[in-house]
Amino acid sequence: MKKLLLYPPFEPERLAQIQQAAGSMTVANPADEAEAARQITDATGFIGKITPALLAKAQRLQWVQSPTASLEHYVFPALIAHPCTLTNMRGLFSDIIADQVMGYVIAFARNLHIYIRQQMARQWHPIGGGNQINYGYGPGLVTGVDRAHQHLGDCTMGIIGLGAIGGELARRAQAFGMRVLAVDPVRTQAPEGVALGGLDQTGALLNNSDYVVIAAPHTPRTQGSFGLESFRQMKPSARFINIGRGAIVDLSALTQALGEGIIAGAALDVYETEPLPAGHPLWGMENAILTPHIAGYSPRIAGRHLEVLLDNVARHRGDEPLRNVVNKAEWF
Repeated sequence: MKKLLLYPPFEPERLAQIQQAAGSMTVANPADEAEAARQITDATGFIGKITPALLAKAQRLQWVQSPTASLEHYVFPALIAHPCTLTNMRGLFSDIIADQVMGYVIAFARNLHIYIRQQMARQWHPIGGGNQINYGYGPGLVTGVDRAHQHLGDCTMGIIGLGAIGGELARRAQAFGMRVLAVDPVRTQAPEGVALGGLDQTGALLNNSDYVVIAAPHTPRTQGSFGLESFRQMKPSARFINIGRGAIVDLSALTQALGEGIIAGAALDVYETEPLPAGHPLWGMENAILTPHIAGYSPRIAGRHLEVLLDNVARHRGDEPLRNVVNKAEWF
């Protein structure tokens, strides 16, 4: 007989739905870790935050479900070595985070991040200088104001990490007429219209992109992988966007790149240290857009989260292939 352990405990509404999906399986929902340690000895499935102490007591464990998509804070050596299958919550946020990225892109292309600041100061100042339309001639000549506002159809987006988020972002960027380049360590089949290469093509992507987006997870290989040399490979006119993980990007190198004009701007939702310290120089940079790790928030996420849980519970009950199986050693 299979047994499912939930810890930390679930509230009554979701618990009832999990019990229904579990069918004849036993479902344990202990209130504290001591009881969870007693219940895990014969559990075949686990949903929640497993610890080394809990795992050490497990004797029949086949499946562990992480409640999050990111795994750098979740995995530990004993879990990696254990024969159980680990699944995560990837795919819940792809469209939401892709929308956030396009928000940054549009803000930079149309200088909205500057105009919002000017609005608060009650300033009327078209970026690019000079007058706007001359009503005697109309918009027949390209002006400095024109050149200061990008046409996205003339721009290239480079995506580092073409997983669920990167794929959705590529689709949105193409809808705006952008050319899309991407690199990925495992994906080899590109969506229509996307030029996809391996990680050995990262330099070419950086050289040729107007917007470079980190959509990769935090893994042993990506940690600290984007530093000053990477920024030096980008165009001076390019913007950098990170909605992957803060640990991937050397923030001091990014600050230097922005301050010295090595790149034109950056938008960040994730940081090496969170919250970003109040005294950090990025706060005062006009060419930076900073948001407080909110790109994945939406009223839709909780429902999607529950749907994955219920699906995998039913799959575990029926000995069917689980959804969102990860490579524990690679953290994704």
